[in-house]
Amino acid sequence: MSKESVDVLVIGAGPSGCVSSSYLKKNNVNVKVVEKTKFPRLVVGESLIPRVMDHFDEAGLFPALDKMGFEKKLGARFLRGKEVCIFDFSNKFGEGWDWTWQVPRADFDNVLAQEVINKGIDLEFETEVIGIEFNGTDSVTTVKNKNGEIKEIYAKFVIDSSGYGRVLPRLLDLEKPSKLSPHSAIFSHVKDINREEGTEGTLISFDIIETEVWLWVIPFSNGNTSVGIVGPTEYIDQLSENGDTTEALRKAISLSDYYVKRFGDVEFLFEPKHLKDYSCSVKKLYGDGFALTGNASEFLDPVFSSGMAFATEGGMTAAKLALRQLNGEKVDWQKEFADYILYGVDVFTTYVKEWYTGNLQELFFHQPENPDVKRKICAVLAGYVWNKKNSFVRIHDTAIKNLAEFIKKEKEQA
Repeated sequence: MSKESVDVLVIGAGPSGCVSSSYLKKNNVNVKVVEKTKFPRLVVGESLIPRVMDHFDEAGLFPALDKMGFEKKLGARFLRGKEVCIFDFSNKFGEGWDWTWQVPRADFDNVLAQEVINKGIDLEFETEVIGIEFNGTDSVTTVKNKNGEIKEIYAKFVIDSSGYGRVLPRLLDLEKPSKLSPHSAIFSHVKDINREEGTEGTLISFDIIETEVWLWVIPFSNGNTSVGIVGPTEYIDQLSENGDTTEALRKAISLSDYYVKRFGDVEFLFEPKHLKDYSCSVKKLYGDGFALTGNASEFLDPVFSSGMAFATEGGMTAAKLALRQLNGEKVDWQKEFADYILYGVDVFTTYVKEWYTGNLQELFFHQPENPDVKRKICAVLAGYVWNKKNSFVRIHDTAIKNLAEFIKKEKEQA
């Protein structure tokens, strides 16, 4: 059995793993990345939010991504029957990026991984973690490559960015149920032959079929578009009696008065994928010698595209703290990592919950619009959920519900 030693081992070569490994390499840390799959590979999470741009920029990954010409996402549109609500990221509360991308993740993640390799980082594809043992903050991780060869990797710290693979949560028994009710999704890509010219053809949109059921439409710069349906698991399961995902997604599209003409008879580029009960959580975000980031820790819901933002936020934060620890500094992982990340998770959890209660939708579609409220909510949707100067961040647990109740009473009186 072969052995090697590194300062930091990163599990997973998705956006979180690429951000953390690139930052560490930039700071002269001996870092290695292992990835179970072969790239490019299909993965969901194609709509980004502006907060991720800070991380790609700081990690030195932005130039390689920018060259690809991915579709720019300047905001998002929410539809409910004839009602329309559009958020413009340039008109938000506080500082931050005014745009991001909407991307086919197979291409996007592959560019990130290749740029990591270009930076001189040792990245091994098709290498699976099969065991890990800790001795204080030091660890020995056992991996197996595609040829069945076993190797031990000695590391001073491990960052788990394994996404849905959730490597350390499984190996260390850290998994726990999500606080959110069970929801599922079915999605595919189409050749968008009926796409309109201009903004209408490229704008990311969410069409609300019912309060808890919505269709996503994410156009890409390559002419394809991602289309998916999200709803309570029971609802999604009933879209097809025999579990046929093509039939289910086709039926979902037929329920959208706005999009049935554009996508009703367009062929899917691959058999639609079914993501069942996707929300997940963990008992803790860190331990002696490791930190969990992205979907390896918490995944909420795709409605506000927060997944990659939490992944890269966790990856960057974990990398910075690991660097300090390697340099002999004492790090308060509870305060500086867990409490910090979970504050942002709590803010977004409130927004997801209030979306499904209908309270947030009440605010979105209320007329006349309140510009100040909209700017503050827009900042949250852009991923700036740690800016406590924003009252819709600071008092997130009451702000939406109270304002929605006020609007409802106002309507009743009218």
